[in-house]
Amino acid sequence: MKISAIRSYPVRVGIRNQLVVKVETDEGVYGWGESGLSGREKAVVGAIEHYAEFVVGRDPMRIGALWQEMYRSQYFEGGRVLQAAISAIDIALHDIKGKALGVPVYELLGGKQRDHVPTFATTHAPPGPEMIEEAKALIDAGWTSMRLSPSGHRDGDIYEPREHIATSARWCTKAREALGDDVVLGIDYHHRLSVAEAASFCQKMPTGTLDFVEEPIRDETPEAYEALRRMTDIPFAIGEEFASKWQFLPYIERDIHQFNRIDVCNVGGLTEAMKVAGWSEAHYVDMMPHNPLGPVCTAATVHFAAAVANFSWLETRASPVETKHLGFDDAELFPVGPRLEGSVYPVSDAPGLGVEVDETLMAKQSFAFWEAPHLTRRDGSVTNW
Repeated sequence: MKISAIRSYPVRVGIRNQLVVKVETDEGVYGWGESGLSGREKAVVGAIEHYAEFVVGRDPMRIGALWQEMYRSQYFEGGRVLQAAISAIDIALHDIKGKALGVPVYELLGGKQRDHVPTFATTHAPPGPEMIEEAKALIDAGWTSMRLSPSGHRDGDIYEPREHIATSARWCTKAREALGDDVVLGIDYHHRLSVAEAASFCQKMPTGTLDFVEEPIRDETPEAYEALRRMTDIPFAIGEEFASKWQFLPYIERDIHQFNRIDVCNVGGLTEAMKVAGWSEAHYVDMMPHNPLGPVCTAATVHFAAAVANFSWLETRASPVETKHLGFDDAELFPVGPRLEGSVYPVSDAPGLGVEVDETLMAKQSFAFWEAPHLTRRDGSVTNW
């Protein structure tokens, strides 16, 4: 069996683009992958075209060797664009191999350790009474773990950290009081804060209010996270933007965080994700995968989550709260794929990923440039989204 073609589909699905990738073989077996670099899909398409120049014609069963060749056979290795391209190809190769062998992908990763994958959901309303009502609706729908939404991150917002952390801390405290101690509560700050601002946010709430704070500051400097670690006892969930095991290295080995927000569509696919998971297990860091994309990413991550021991929850954007606000259904484009049963994803036993794409319909979809909100402060300066 030889790889015969790699096809990229950067298409608009709902509120964002997705970059779905198909790897074909000369024996008719094909695999689907997905890239996770949201908002920069065109750059990843270009990287995939470069890789196709030497990947086409190769044996798709040699996944690890192809990963090493894509990563190492260039002077400027690594980086988010190249790793997003490698991720999509790697996931598709796992899909091919599973189909060719007649086994689900989790069997290629060591076998299934769980029959279903628990998820966490996210409220959509800004901090306030509606946010708490959404959280209650999620509990009624079966979720025991959820992420609250911070204040001030909508498009066109003026973002003043000190104002918004006060509002968010106040309503996180109210949410804990209203929801009780049994539910797991976290918040995603999308690396909007400085160390001092993040510490101040954490210190404005009683101990035990939050079970995790996600991406409070930027990740480039592990020492900054270590400084923040000394000023708060709230567990950290970080890593969704990490593009290799090497980016995870200082955080894991220096025991800075407790949850890995690993993204199989950014980190280098399932090949790299399994290495990070094993490394994390030795340091008692749980996997809490990032999953904001489409059904191909979800399917790949469900197989990953099924196969690793150190797993907590998988992000889902398919809860009734978010689907109500996002207002789109991708079931036509992806007629076969992971579907929630209550708050969990069953683990598919179908060969490969267990996902199919309506390629005819996909080819008719258009690409539309999308930009994340560009937030500014009152003085006009740019700040993080």
